[in-house]
Amino acid sequence: MSDRIATDRAINTVWRVEQARVIAGLTRMVRDISLAEELAQDALLAALKAWPETGVPRNPGAWLMQAGKRKAIDYFRHRKMAAGKLAEVGRIMDDEAPDNEAAIHEQLDDEVGDDLLRLIFTSCHPILPPESRVALTLRLIGGLTTEEIARAFLANDATIGQRIVRAKRAIADAGLPFEVPQSAERKERLASVLGVLYLIFNEGYSATAGADWMRPQLCEEAMRVARILAGLMPEEPEVHGLLALMELQHSRAAARINARGEPVLLPDQDRALWDQSLIRRGLDGLARAQRLGGIAGPYTLQAAIAACHARASEPEATDWGQIATLYNLLAQLTPSPIIDLNRAVAVSMAEGPAAALPLIEALKAAPALQNYHLFYGVRGDLLRKLGRHTEANLDFRKAADLARNQREKAFLLGRAEEEISETFEPPRGR
Repeated sequence: MSDRIATDRAINTVWRVEQARVIAGLTRMVRDISLAEELAQDALLAALKAWPETGVPRNPGAWLMQAGKRKAIDYFRHRKMAAGKLAEVGRIMDDEAPDNEAAIHEQLDDEVGDDLLRLIFTSCHPILPPESRVALTLRLIGGLTTEEIARAFLANDATIGQRIVRAKRAIADAGLPFEVPQSAERKERLASVLGVLYLIFNEGYSATAGADWMRPQLCEEAMRVARILAGLMPEEPEVHGLLALMELQHSRAAARINARGEPVLLPDQDRALWDQSLIRRGLDGLARAQRLGGIAGPYTLQAAIAACHARASEPEATDWGQIATLYNLLAQLTPSPIIDLNRAVAVSMAEGPAAALPLIEALKAAPALQNYHLFYGVRGDLLRKLGRHTEANLDFRKAADLARNQREKAFLLGRAEEEISETFEPPRGR
């Protein structure tokens, strides 16, 4: 029994690593994502049946791919589909069927880069709504189940399942080619891919809603896919910039919540808990992005900001002036009131709250910030530092009303209560 349990665990581990590669290779062959998923599942079932008897093969990914291709031949043959399609699949099978496992593995390594790139770019195609790109990417590249995605985004299983089904149908109906776009189109599509990965990471880093402030699994999945992308597109600076940003941000995960699961703000974090391995990887990735493309890209700029925090051994050592300068550059590159809000925070830390408050007041009319809880949280914090406790209380309460995450709401209400205490503090003894 223990041998079977060990084999099952090994199969689960192999599947986690190889699933995206197998689906990508089969999609190239059958040109249908849904069918490729079914064939990959059939290959997994074959492994679950065979490997407990024969043992896990030396190159399990190659074994699964070959099993999937055999299932594809059976699929088209049993359904008596177009002879041309069956002949095409059979030809691919023959062309890609070396006699020994090592040769199979070597051949798959030659193809898998292009196959994974095709699958990533297809999953993040701009024809799909952003929420569908996220769900499909987590399903195909991240290997998460529908239930896992639904739990991560606090949606019901049916909603996520429908998003995935509609996304696949939209790709099929539009006749999208399973390919990596060329030249100018690739740059546009790469922006979509990176945007999807950043959305996934951010939802894990600061959950929009629910009882948990963080969902580390989403951060891990976003970084895993970004590492795949960095390996497949090593000359793209923004790929390395985004990965560096995520690694530097996620290095603080263990310090961002206390034992009760409550948020801990950056100045109050125990920096001994920061993951130094992730910081080193992030700084190395940032250096590589800067070598490849300077500091011009938005993700590389944000990674440079995160690096300012990572390099500071204590809060007082943070170079807030440099951070404010980097936010200025970022605002010029991608104008946004949220970037301006972050710049105001940096100015407040570098020059004091009085210098930052006018910048905040200038953003009050921005439509994007009208219902953005962090705007009121930041304004409340500046007012608190200026001793305007009654106004700070009102802003913290407004922020709490707008926050959807339960942990964040409770934290903001706690800040509001602190301002009441300051307002009604009894006279001190002489």
